[in-house]
Amino acid sequence: MTGPAVAPGGGRRTAAVVALIAPLLAVAATLETTVRHFSTFVAFALAVVVVTGATWYALTRRRLLRWFAVLVAAMGVLVMILLGLSLFLAQAALLVVFAVAGRIALGAHSAAMISGDRSFHPVPAARHGVLLINPRSGDGAAARAGLAAAAAGRGIRTITLEPGDDLAALAEQAVREGADVLGMAGGDGSQALVAATAMRHGVAHVCVPAGTRNHFALDLGLNRTDVVGALDAFTDGVERVVDVGSVNGRIFVNNASLGVYAAVVRSRGYRNAKIRTWGRLLPELLGPSAPPPDLAFDTPDGRSVSGVTLVLVSNNPYDLSRVGRAGGRPRLDTGRLGVVSARGARPVGEWVTPGFEVRSAAEVPAGLDGEAVLLTPPLRFASLPGALRVRVPRTSTPVRRGAALTRRDLDALIRVASGVPAV
Repeated sequence: MTGPAVAPGGGRRTAAVVALIAPLLAVAATLETTVRHFSTFVAFALAVVVVTGATWYALTRRRLLRWFAVLVAAMGVLVMILLGLSLFLAQAALLVVFAVAGRIALGAHSAAMISGDRSFHPVPAARHGVLLINPRSGDGAAARAGLAAAAAGRGIRTITLEPGDDLAALAEQAVREGADVLGMAGGDGSQALVAATAMRHGVAHVCVPAGTRNHFALDLGLNRTDVVGALDAFTDGVERVVDVGSVNGRIFVNNASLGVYAAVVRSRGYRNAKIRTWGRLLPELLGPSAPPPDLAFDTPDGRSVSGVTLVLVSNNPYDLSRVGRAGGRPRLDTGRLGVVSARGARPVGEWVTPGFEVRSAAEVPAGLDGEAVLLTPPLRFASLPGALRVRVPRTSTPVRRGAALTRRDLDALIRVASGVPAV
C-alpha cells in the first residue's frame, strides 16, 4: 500500500516552470535571429551545405582533391562559428538551464519511477559466479582496473583468456562446472558470445564494460568508467530480461552491420590503426568508381532495394533524435529490430521490424558487434524477445538515462509546475 500523494514544494514548482520556459526561449531566440538577420541565416545555411559536401569529398577522394576538400570544410566550419557563435552560446545556455531545472523538478518523481520499475527485480547473490576476462579488450582495461583481484575479493571465480583460447568453449565449460551467473569483461563481441551461452543454459549474464566503446553496457545503464563497480551485479544486483538479435543463428547484443563498415572491419590492420584504415579504404568503398555491395532487401512498404552501401540492423531500435549520444537505444525490450540503410551519404530508409531478410549472390561480410564474420545468404535477422537474463548493480541508472525529452517527462513537468501531486 502506498501513502498519500504529496504535492511538490515551491522549489520544485519553480524549477518545473523554468524548465518549461527554457525551450520556448530557445525557439524564440532562433526565430528572432532568423527574422532580424535573414542574410546571416542564409549564409550560415550555405556554409552548412558547403561543409557537408566538402566533408564527403574529403572522405571519399584521394590525394590533392582530398586535401583541398579538407581545407574547404575547415573554412566552412570557421564561417559557421563566426556566424552562429552567439546563437549557439545562447542555445547551449538555455539547454543547460533546461537540464538542471528539469532534474530538480523531476528528481523525486524520477527516483520513484526507478524504484518502482517492475522490469528490475532483486536477486540473491550468485552462488557460483564466474567472470571471463579478455585482457586485450579496451587496450587492457581489465588489468588497469585490477579486475581479477577485485573479483576474487568478492568470491567470483575468474577465467582470463590466453592467446588461442575459445571464449565460447570456456563459457560452456564454466556452466558445466556449476556457474549460475556468467559474466564477461570485454567488448560487445565478447559479450554476445558469452550471452549466447548464458541463454542456452538459462543462467544470468553480467556485462562488465572492459571493452573499447561498450555500447551494450551503456544501454543497460552501466557506468562505463567504473569497471570494478560492475562486479556488484554478482553480489548486490537486480535482474531483468532483455532482447537479443539473431542473424542466421548467430547472436548479437548491439548491432550487425553490412556494407562499408563490415568491409573496413575485415581489413588487415584495422584493429591497430582504425582511423588510418578508414581513411585508406573509404575512397575505394564510396568513391565515384566504387561498385556497391551486393545487397538487396524489401522495405516494409514492398519496395525492392539494392545498391546500398550500408545496412545497419540493431537489437532494438536506435533513437537517432537523441542529443548528446545519437544512436543510443532507450529500451532493450521492445521485441523489435531497428533497420537503417543508406546509399552513399543518402539515407534510403529507417524502420522497426521483428524480422528482416537480406539477399545476396555471394557470402556477405558483416560486422557483428564489431567482430568481422562472413555470412551465407539469405541473411535472416530476427529479434529474440526476452531471451537473455541480465544482472546489473542495484545502483545502476535505468536505460532511459540520456534519452530525449518524452511526452511522459513533459506531462510530469506540467504536473509539478501546476502543483499536482505525482502519481
